[in-house]
Amino acid sequence: MLPVHPLDALGNPTRRDILRTLRSRPCSVGDLASRFPVSRPAVSRHLRVLRQAGLVTASASGNQAIYAIRPEGFAGAREFIEDFWTEGLSRLEALARE
Repeated sequence: MLPVHPLDALGNPTRRDILRTLRSRPCSVGDLASRFPVSRPAVSRHLRVLRQAGLVTASASGNQAIYAIRPEGFAGAREFIEDFWTEGLSRLEALARE
């Protein structure tokens, strides 16, 4: 399984919606598929990308996989955005000193 950068995974609106749903509680593929206008195989593919990015985990519950948010997986996206924020603050500070 090739790794995916979290920002690449977050670039898709369906995957963002899946993450919003998982934020409230862990769900199976079937639970998720019933909430979205895409097929169950499509939801599975989106979950695979989210797993490759480290944003969700899957655990077995009987014959189902239950998906849940993996908060530490968002570190890469957070670091990328914080770099811009830090640089922006530095520029603002330099402008304020002028």
